[in-house]
Amino acid sequence: MNKQIDEKAVMDIVKYPILTDKTTQMLEDNKYSFTVKIKAKKSEIKQAIEKLFDVKVEKINTLIMKPKKKRIGKHIGYKSKYKKAIVKLHNQYQINLFLDN
Repeated sequence: MNKQIDEKAVMDIVKYPILTDKTTQMLEDNKYSFTVKIKAKKSEIKQAIEKLFDVKVEKINTLIMKPKKKRIGKHIGYKSKYKKAIVKLHNQYQINLFLDN
């Protein structure tokens, strides 16, 4: 049941990190937030994060964020829904999301 995923699939599953005030506070607890493909399972997300960043994942929480209304002048549109994954790493591992110059 634990099938391996290839390199291209890894890049398709994890889209980008979510960087907000709340998620940067979560970095202190070694928790990282990512936007992932909506159909991705927790096991696939775990494999993708471990391959992409060379870390060991302890726990994953996922949720689907509902679409939000956005106004631009008199026009009303919607931001599309997306799946958010909150990944907790083992204590000895860390992901550097901010590039040092």
